[in-house]
Amino acid sequence: MQIISYEHESGIRGGVLIDDSVHDLELLLQASSGAVKGSTTSVREFLELYGDRIASISAELSALAAQDPAARVGARSEVRLTTPVPDPAKVLCIGLNYKDHVAETGRAFPEYPDVFAKFASTMVGPEDEIGGTRVSDNLDFEGEVAVVIGRRASEVSEDEALDYVAGLAPLNDVTARDLQYRGTQWLAGKAVDGSTPWGPALVTLDEVGDPQTLDLATRVNGIEVQRSNTRHQIFSVARIVSYLSSFLTLEPGDVIATGTPQGIGAKRNPPVWLEPGDTVEIEINKVGLLRNLVGKPEL
Repeated sequence: MQIISYEHESGIRGGVLIDDSVHDLELLLQASSGAVKGSTTSVREFLELYGDRIASISAELSALAAQDPAARVGARSEVRLTTPVPDPAKVLCIGLNYKDHVAETGRAFPEYPDVFAKFASTMVGPEDEIGGTRVSDNLDFEGEVAVVIGRRASEVSEDEALDYVAGLAPLNDVTARDLQYRGTQWLAGKAVDGSTPWGPALVTLDEVGDPQTLDLATRVNGIEVQRSNTRHQIFSVARIVSYLSSFLTLEPGDVIATGTPQGIGAKRNPPVWLEPGDTVEIEINKVGLLRNLVGKPEL
């Protein structure tokens, strides 16, 4: 199932994308025999209530959407999407997680996942422009697979870690390299307001299958600049979730960016930086296509 969030006159609401049509999540749940009583308007609320049975509730809601036109909001082209989870409590990112990317940086392979954080204010959706050109002349692209947590996870084993994953989405970990390289910490370069698009949908793991078999490609203005497969990750999705949960409780709706492969602009000769008006695409098979324009400097 493809879970989305969309703009509505009453506010941002959760939805389901089926055959290029948007259906309201709460209305589908109201028609479901297995639904929990009460209002569930947001995706994070949905995950908190149903994250332990994503596969079964996804199948039921998909069937209901085909049978009940009352929940249909409109065609995908008529509805403005936001990030799949607009209000994550945590946005965690893994650096240096593809063998070829570590090689192009000249660093040693990490023994443990290299973790840094972003904030919800950094995240934008599939309809939004990429921000940051006002504060940086060196914006760089980083195509990644984003993981969304579906169940509260604390000290989970690697063998059971995927049971706590709701699904995956494309993410562009746009980085202001000039800000990043000013110090030893990465935060300034990684947390520029409105610089990190992700979406358009959270595709549930039962639909994606094995997260370590996914092709990933990044294109800038139609030219491919990154291509890899998640089998080349140093730390698998299961390993990442298990490791993070060993010291940090993960909550439904938390987002984890799992690292980028080789080909970033900073390591090209000469370097390739994103410019206002550029179109950046992140495509992951079975997960989706994320396309955003780079915005002009804000006045």
